[in-house]
Amino acid sequence: MDLEELYQEVILDHSRRPRNFGVLENADVLVHGDNPACGDEIHLGVHFGTDGKLQEIKFSGQGCAISQASASMMTMKLKGKSREEAAEMARTFKNLVTGESTDESKSLGDLQLLQGVRKFPQRVKCAMLAWRAVEQALAQTAGEATISTEIES
Repeated sequence: MDLEELYQEVILDHSRRPRNFGVLENADVLVHGDNPACGDEIHLGVHFGTDGKLQEIKFSGQGCAISQASASMMTMKLKGKSREEAAEMARTFKNLVTGESTDESKSLGDLQLLQGVRKFPQRVKCAMLAWRAVEQALAQTAGEATISTEIES
């Protein structure tokens, strides 16, 4: 199986059967995000443990396969991470999909498969939507916020 086939298989698997999908009842932070260009929507809930780590993270909403797969894979990767680790992972992922891969990209595991979106600028927004939502979640300790891919942060 070549990389392109693996990419498609992983994206389809995560978009059809997203992990950590649903509403997080005990969320400390809720972030609503949208990508008007594609119609993707995400509602991200994060519950921080007493140690400040992302104890639970879930998402709901709808969107294209790339946005759903990226959100699913992101939640799996970030659960249990500290705010600093999560923020660093978000930076590494952004670099990966915008064409600035570094050795740190290896820390992303399966998420590296999404680097193919860099060839399609509109798809980068799809892949980044959940990550922008988590960046916003990390910037606060409680409450709700809204983000959009059309507004640079």
